[in-house]
Parts: sequence; C-alpha cells; structure tokens
Amino acid sequence: MIDKQNVQNLIQEKLQGTGYELITFQVNAQNEILVEVDKLEGVDVDFCATLNHFLVESLDAQGVEDYSLEVGSVSLTAPFVTKMQYTKHLGHDVEVLAADGKKYRGTLVSVDEESFTIDTEVMVAVEGKKRKQKEIQTLTFAYNAVKYTKYDLKF
Repeated sequence: MIDKQNVQNLIQEKLQGTGYELITFQVNAQNEILVEVDKLEGVDVDFCATLNHFLVESLDAQGVEDYSLEVGSVSLTAPFVTKMQYTKHLGHDVEVLAADGKKYRGTLVSVDEESFTIDTEVMVAVEGKKRKQKEIQTLTFAYNAVKYTKYDLKF
C-alpha cells in the first residue's frame, strides 16, 4: 500500500522554488500514481523526467514495490485548477461552465485573487435594425461560482 501523504510530500519537496505547481495527484487501488504539474512559462519535459526519477529513487529507497508512476504536464483540455493556470491563459479563448449550467466562450482578460473576467460576443437587438448585431460583453466570475473553466480549442 502506498502512503499517499508521503508521496505528495516528496512531490511538494521537489517542486519547492521551481515555479511548478502540482495540479493532479492520484493513487488508485492498483497503486498507479498519476502526477500532473504546470508552470506559468510551460512545462519542460526534462523537469518531468527529473521529477519521475526523483520519485522512483525515493520510493525504491523506502521499499515501496509494485507501483506504476506517470509524471507529466496537465492536459490542454483539462479544467483549470489553480489561479496560476488562469494567469497562464490570459488573452486566450476559454470555455466557462457557470454554476447555473450556462456555458460561455470568450477571451480571458483579467484574473485576480477572487475572480476572473472574460470578454464574450453576444448578439443583441438594436433599435431600428432588423438583424441582431454582435456586441462584446464583459463577464466576471468568482472561481467558486463556476463548475469549470478550460482552454477553448478552436479548429
């Protein structure tokens, strides 16, 4: 059995002062360990290899056996978990699912300690015109008032 707290402490020790943040940490019943990290400037594959090597050496030294370990960067389509991820995607298109179930797409324009703001296009009726016109609407969301926010991949 893997001591999850021990592994998490090892990860945090190695991340200290690197600018990397732990985004996902899971250990399942089959002793499969998943570690996903992110950094404002992007994730370096060499750092992931170094973290992987460090964890293998540390777990082996502690006598931990029969586990698998996967260390990598967070998926591009995964919801944001930390404020750093919001900051990293400033100026990019995002998809927001609000707590009320409404989905918004727009450009992430600002991030602060409690909320973030997007600019989104909406169609509005203009007096004297037959067709609706596009208008930019600025929406602010508290982090805890959304089900998820993620990078909006457009093809």
